Amino acid sequence: MKSRSRRPRIFRVSSILALVAALFGGVFLATANGAGAGKPAGGHHRHGEDLRDRSGVAKVDLKGWASSQVSADRTRRAKAPVAKAAVRQAAYVRPVAQAQTVRAAQTVQTVKAPQAAAAGTSALVLYDTAGPYGQLGELYAMAAANLAGHFGTVAAKPVSQYTAGLVNQYTATIYLGSTYYGGSTPDAIPAAFYTDAVATTHPVTWLGDNIWSLANAAGVTAFQQKYGWDPTTSYFTTAGGVGTVNQVAYRNQNLTRNIPAGQDGGVLRPNILTGAGYPAVTSLAQATDSATGTTFPWAVRSSNLTYIGEIPFAFVSESDRVIAFEDLLFDALAPATAERHRAMMRLEDISPDSDPAELRAIADYLYSEKIPYGINVIPVYKDPKGTYNNGTAQTITLVQRPQVVSALKYMLARGAVLMDHGYTHQYSNVANPYDGVTGDDFEFYRAHVDASNNVVYDGTVAEDSALWAQTRVTAALTQFTLAGLPKPALWTTPHYAASAADYKVFAKNFNARLERSLYFSGTLGGTATPNQFIGQFFPYVVKDVYGTTVLPENIGNYEAEAYNNHPARLPADLIASAKANLAVRDGFASFFYHPYYPVQPLKDTVDGIRALGYTFVSPTAVS
Repeated sequence: MKSRSRRPRIFRVSSILALVAALFGGVFLATANGAGAGKPAGGHHRHGEDLRDRSGVAKVDLKGWASSQVSADRTRRAKAPVAKAAVRQAAYVRPVAQAQTVRAAQTVQTVKAPQAAAAGTSALVLYDTAGPYGQLGELYAMAAANLAGHFGTVAAKPVSQYTAGLVNQYTATIYLGSTYYGGSTPDAIPAAFYTDAVATTHPVTWLGDNIWSLANAAGVTAFQQKYGWDPTTSYFTTAGGVGTVNQVAYRNQNLTRNIPAGQDGGVLRPNILTGAGYPAVTSLAQATDSATGTTFPWAVRSSNLTYIGEIPFAFVSESDRVIAFEDLLFDALAPATAERHRAMMRLEDISPDSDPAELRAIADYLYSEKIPYGINVIPVYKDPKGTYNNGTAQTITLVQRPQVVSALKYMLARGAVLMDHGYTHQYSNVANPYDGVTGDDFEFYRAHVDASNNVVYDGTVAEDSALWAQTRVTAALTQFTLAGLPKPALWTTPHYAASAADYKVFAKNFNARLERSLYFSGTLGGTATPNQFIGQFFPYVVKDVYGTTVLPENIGNYEAEAYNNHPARLPADLIASAKANLAVRDGFASFFYHPYYPVQPLKDTVDGIRALGYTFVSPTAVS
């Protein structure tokens, strides 16, 4: 039968991913591609597992949260006493491009030399649950816990449940201040945590709100003398509001920070103290406010405390400032980690309807370059409405396409790793959200396209359950066996969307997932809600809150044309994201590519990533 890449092209809206405050509800990203210049030679074209929406948090009013945050910060500023003369804010505007220590008569202090992470490395993640936006706390906590899962075991709990001495039972503690305590929202942080955070010698990483309450609890003077700065006179706002902080410089990389108007709660501008008696404060990353042209520390460290002036899980992209946080975790949990930069790729949306010649052409190129790679295969192709078959419904299995199976075996013999990409990569005989065709639609989640051409996540499919998901996985694996192919060791969820129950089923059947994922409210408490979640992608391998190993896909995919209100994503864009991720001392540049595109854009991408110093590795050989 005719390849889909030869059929009349139908423009498709991308599938979105939501990284709570990073992917959905407002955050995630993707890419694009033209005939001869990168476009399929006419024909059906889907955008795969794109995560273009930039928020990360689904079903959470981030605009309302930001407004509340700014109002609370202005109130705190109005009530604060005038700072003493010894407290200078000149450090706010020092143009610093790299990590630097701010201290009188002293310029640079390097970050503490690495030392090996002990066996049994563990992290304690504490989060807020109080106030009208208390649901943000768990979403952010899951994102932090997933990242900490790269290093060892993780325990996550509401900060209100903290008991004395807990910080000393873990290698490091992370507190996510998402609720601005004060006014109508009483402080829910136990006194024991304030006491222990200052007294412990274990690393404490504090993000966002309530650092001023820690200073007040410790005694402002005592805090200043131990840490060298004053949170009680540090604010998210200036006289003109939160400013336009759109760049963070970290480890020689300029990372982006793009927050929609009205949804920015600001970055706290630490009031660094200078003069005799104050210890050095290391500025780990520098934020730039383009509205004023000023810079100030985005993250600082002194003694056991690392402070980050925001929670960077909202409105993220592949080159986002969240990369700085992802790397800073090494300082707390694995400081001896050596510099290493690996790349990984997979070919996407291969089905019985794929063109064997296209598969072999890309296989030959990758083999010639000695690049291992994954092949994401959908074992059954369905077009229930005949969208691409002249109105006649169509179902094709791998067994019915021996030439495709032969091409897959050809690829496996030349460095490919077989991966399962769902059963049919579509749902029933309905548009979900496009046309019901394999590769176009979601399989484990419902979605629709709204009037503004955005994909909206509606919730789980009606049949969703562990049994239903297992039935589909079993059916998929059976098709691989019938075709004489090995059992795939890895899984990628169609359009990166499934329920919490589904993810646990995937974990039982595969060694790992290679993908971006959704994490649902209530998961940490044992009862996930159906459609409030955060989406996330990773720069390294993690053990996530579902208990699954997840391999990274963090720089997106090639797309030559703009779609779904998102710009095209070309080789230069993927390479730029790979460069930004060099800031992660032991991280990946991981992407995917559709084999219906010409080989040249893939060559350009591979060459550019290699030129940055990355080494390509197999998806089955990473850790």
